[in-house]
Amino acid sequence: MGNFYLGVSIFLCLLVLVCLYRVVFGPTIIDRLVSVGAIGTKTLIVLVLMGFIYNRIEMFIDISMVYAILNFIGTLAAAKYFEGRGEI
Repeated sequence: MGNFYLGVSIFLCLLVLVCLYRVVFGPTIIDRLVSVGAIGTKTLIVLVLMGFIYNRIEMFIDISMVYAILNFIGTLAAAKYFEGRGEI
């Protein structure tokens, strides 16, 4: 089962590269913000899968929850900043 989790994690890392393309070459700020949020979500899933691989799921769940909160706050802060500048 560990090989399956490792394969899924590698696949998600490849999907992060696709989202990273949209972050760099996104036509609008909204596309870039959504892509950064998607990268954060994929990172959360990879963290949880790492917990399954190392049989320490409780530790990695705690780390992923903190990362989720930081990702959410960062996305809100960026959206508020760009809204204040009139770009959204």
